[in-house]
This record gives sequence, C-alpha cells and structure tokens, in this order.
Amino acid sequence: MPLNGDINIRDPFVLCENGKYYLYGTRAANFGTGVNGFDVYISEDLQHWSEPAECFGSDLYGLNTDVNWAPEVHKYNGAYYMFATFTKPDGLRGTYILKADRPAGPFYPHSDGAVTPDGWECLDGTFYVENGTPYIVFCHEHTQITDGSICFAELDSELKKTVGEPQLLFHGSSPYYIEKKPEGEHYITDGPFMFRTKSDTLLMIWSTFIDGKYAECLVRFTDGSIQGGFEHLEPLVDSDGGHGMIFKDFNGKLYLTYHTPNQTDFERPNFAELNDLGERIAVVERK
Repeated sequence: MPLNGDINIRDPFVLCENGKYYLYGTRAANFGTGVNGFDVYISEDLQHWSEPAECFGSDLYGLNTDVNWAPEVHKYNGAYYMFATFTKPDGLRGTYILKADRPAGPFYPHSDGAVTPDGWECLDGTFYVENGTPYIVFCHEHTQITDGSICFAELDSELKKTVGEPQLLFHGSSPYYIEKKPEGEHYITDGPFMFRTKSDTLLMIWSTFIDGKYAECLVRFTDGSIQGGFEHLEPLVDSDGGHGMIFKDFNGKLYLTYHTPNQTDFERPNFAELNDLGERIAVVERK
C-alpha cells in the first residue's frame, strides 16, 4: 500500500467523495509525455493509498501523441468531469474535458475537442463556477507567447465548448515579486486553481518560478468575482514546489497539495495544512 512518499506524480489533485480521497496526477515518467493516460489512487486517511488504477487510457482515443498532463476531476450536475491537457492534432497543446459516472472512472472524451482556443498553445485548465455559470481558467503557454498568461472563458452548460471570447487575467511578468528579465526570456504560468474562503473572498493559486525555484503563488479578487479586479499576494510556497490545489478533508481541515521537488522522477505529492484567514490563506507552519 503506497504512502505519499512512494507516489511519483506531478500536478496532484484530490477529490473528496463518499468518505474517500481520490488522488489524480500526471504520470511523472518522461515528464508526462507519451504515458498513455492517468491513474487514480484511493485513500481513507491521506497517507495510505491504493495501488494506482488507470482511470483514462489516452491511446484509445488518439490522445497519446505527446503530453498527458494535469488531470483534475470535478463533480458537476451529478457526474465527474476530468479537465486534462493533451497535444491536439495541430501539434499545439490544449485542455480537453472527459466524463465519468464515478470518481474512479473510466473517463471518456466529452468535450468537442479541446475547449481552449484554436491556434493557442494552452495547458492546465481548471473548473470554476460563479453564480451558476461554468468557466474554464487556463494558461496560455510561454512557449508560444514568451510572457505566459492566465485566462478564463465561459463554458456552455453541458461543458462541451466555450462561449464567447477568452479573457486575460494577467501575464507571468506582472506580480510585484517577479524579477524582470532581459527581453525575450520567458515567464511561466501554470496550475491555476480557484478557491473561496470562509468570508466568501475569491482566491486563485497558480505557479511560476521565483529566483529559479518553482513556487505556489496567490491572487485575491478584490470584487469577489473573476470578472473584477485582483491583486497579487505573498506566495504560499517558494521552495521548489507548485502546481497545487486546495481541498478540505472529512474533518474540515483545509489542505494544499502540490508536487515537490520539481525534478523529473523525484516529484511527490505534499500535503500542507492551510489556515483560512478570511481575506487570504496561509500555510500552517510545522512545529
């Protein structure tokens, strides 16, 4: 029975359902390239996990041509939807939406191809609902635009496609703590995830590199809406860990899970307890 330290995945994501924790992530071998899909690990205590069981096989659907990245599973209208990044037929990356009747899968393609914009190189789509309207929040990759960005777009009610044009939130160079680079050097954005605090403050975590180290960053929306203003807060983690998400365990404790170190073949899911401070969140320091 694997422990947290035995599981080699990137981009961990936890779904809490029916008294069990379902852990998904990028198969870390070869940086998630050509790895033929995703696994799920199941636990009752966030420490001891089942052996990995495949929940999506990308070869079956022509989606194993290159990357198999960042699976997230969200419950919506009684079904389970996986947002995951694959390489599209045009050679660019994009986020697809898959669907299953249960958390362990199997998942099947659901969206009309990638739901990120045509002609864009994108990754790490996450799901967010505001006032009943579903959205995808995603990254426009630095590999295409140099200064990577985080954007959002409305989804249709069936999560098959986007509605309207994508909206820019910010570029990777914009936070106050990012050192400005010489022209032509890249700024990375990845792993956005939305979270509302106990005071209904809307936050977003996302990842980049700070002084050469992978980091988990934090944004606060000043109007409580993804459509409003925002500000960059102090990063949550700046010591070689990132691409995380936030969840509550069945005892009500709040956790951030992210992978660390950011080194191929050594990545492991880490679980850090969080304090919900209303206007922001903070990692609980271990004694």
